[in-house]
Amino acid sequence: MARYCGPVCRLCRREGEKLFLKGERCFTNKCAVERREGGPGQHGRGRQSYSDYKVQLREKQKVKRSYGLLEKSFRKYFERAARTKGVTGTQMLVGLETRLDNIVYRLGFGISRRQARQMVSHGHILVNGKRVTIPSYAVSVGDVVEVAEKFKKHPMVNAAMESAQSRMIPEWLSLDKQGVKGTVSALPTRDQLSQSINEQLIVELYSR
Repeated sequence: MARYCGPVCRLCRREGEKLFLKGERCFTNKCAVERREGGPGQHGRGRQSYSDYKVQLREKQKVKRSYGLLEKSFRKYFERAARTKGVTGTQMLVGLETRLDNIVYRLGFGISRRQARQMVSHGHILVNGKRVTIPSYAVSVGDVVEVAEKFKKHPMVNAAMESAQSRMIPEWLSLDKQGVKGTVSALPTRDQLSQSINEQLIVELYSR
């Protein structure tokens, strides 16, 4: 499966805000967004011009990079949402949030979505007792997501769960710390999703 393999800090600098792609490092003074001004490259501090298209594009790039997707995969979520009843932008975000790698990250089993994706790909995550190795697997209400027994005491998982204590577990998820597993109690509503995302800009961009 295709994925971005370059330096992730430059992605945050390009969008001008933290995308929390490196987990704990993003909360320290080592974060590239705080250490360096402007975007990456020698012209990163140059004068910026703005247009409706650019604003829409940057919003789409920000969300796409936050979830660690490439363009083809990201657009599929929009197209699927457009065919679903309800508000297209909200349905798109719900689809992204219910990816298995994102659920693993939200539950605190990985310090970042990239690490959570790796855990899924390597077979360390079970859904309803069955091993799932597809990061984009769509988790449904009532599904139980847990770390495989042999991996529960791994230092990486313990460190991730300690780090996750500083951020809130979403209301639509329930966590069993002792069992290192969580349950999808309900689908997230728009109020429970990130308020820093303006999904309408993405809908307008793809509707051009």
